[in-house]
Amino acid sequence: MTPPPTRVLLAPQRWERWVENFRARHGATALSVADGALGGLAEDGSTFLARLPFAASYDGPADAAAFAAAASVPQDWGVLLVRKGGFAVARLAGERTVASKVGQRHVQGRTKAGGQSQQRFARRRDNQARQAYEAAAEHAVRILGDLTGPVVTGGDHTAVEEVLADPRLRGLAPSDLWLAVPDPRRAVLEEAVRDAGKLAVEVHNAEPGED
Repeated sequence: MTPPPTRVLLAPQRWERWVENFRARHGATALSVADGALGGLAEDGSTFLARLPFAASYDGPADAAAFAAAASVPQDWGVLLVRKGGFAVARLAGERTVASKVGQRHVQGRTKAGGQSQQRFARRRDNQARQAYEAAAEHAVRILGDLTGPVVTGGDHTAVEEVLADPRLRGLAPSDLWLAVPDPRRAVLEEAVRDAGKLAVEVHNAEPGED
């Protein structure tokens, strides 16, 4: 059975070294460009497919250095991270953060109580979650409301969908990149900003004996 591919995010400045290490592990590797991505096919059958950040299409030479040099971030873009325990929003101009907000909200965990107590607890928990999403939406509107570029999202899918359901945010264009992050804090937001500008690489390591 063929194992699933490994997906990694790599900073552009690490890309050439990564390709060198791939060749050292898997043998001579031929590079090619197709469908806006840079692919690699190694001597042992292992492959990789690398894409530029923000779904940018690459049509340059089949060269690791040229591919890394083509990576860039938009001049107007944002980040929106939401979980029940908090949110983080940032707006950026290129690599510079021009506005941001990180907030935490208390949402109770699940209970083992039954009957009416459980129902009351569930209603309270739902109310807390709704208030948390509303707070996140207010700050997202303030910071990202007139955004012209993409917004990178992450956290909890349901939570993000609840925030983006706000009519004032219908103009936002979520990027293809999804970031699985813990409860958003300042450090988590800063790491998400860095990850958004990285190369997305899908690697398939050939099994021993595989053609």
